[in-house]
Amino acid sequence: MAKEISGLIKLQIKGAAANPSPPVGPALGSKGVNIMEFCKQFNARTQDQAGKVVPVIITVFKDKSFEFILKTPPVAVQIMEVTKIKKGSAEPNRVKVATMSWEQIREIASSKMVDMNAFELDSAMSMVAGTARSMGVKISGKSPLATK
Repeated sequence: MAKEISGLIKLQIKGAAANPSPPVGPALGSKGVNIMEFCKQFNARTQDQAGKVVPVIITVFKDKSFEFILKTPPVAVQIMEVTKIKKGSAEPNRVKVATMSWEQIREIASSKMVDMNAFELDSAMSMVAGTARSMGVKISGKSPLATK
C-alpha cells in the first residue's frame, strides 16, 4: 500500500551544500522531517553538481519519511554560467550585459528539456531565448527556429 503524503516542499539549494540553516532547516523542520538525514542524502546525490543551484522537490509522508526528486538547474542560472555574468540587466530592453549564440541556447534547451513544458527542441529553445532576452542577453546570429 502506498504511503500517505502529508506535504510537498520545493527548494533551490546549491549542490553538495545543503545544511540545516535557513532555508532548508525551517522548511523541513515545519513538516517534521529529519533535517540532517535529508542534508546527507542531498549532498551525496549532488556531489557532481557542487556549487550549482539545484531545484529539489521533497515529498513528505505522514510517517515523517521523505523522498526527493532533483531537477536540472534553472535556465537563468545556466545562462549566467555560459555568459559568465553575475546577474541580469536592470533594464533588459536598453542595457545588454552579454551575448550568446544560438548554439549555446540549443545546449541549454536540450539539457533542460526533461523539466520543461515543451515537446520539441525548437519550443524549448524559444523559451530559453525569451529568458535570455529578459535578462538583457543579446542573441547573436540568425534564428534557426522554424517560422510557421
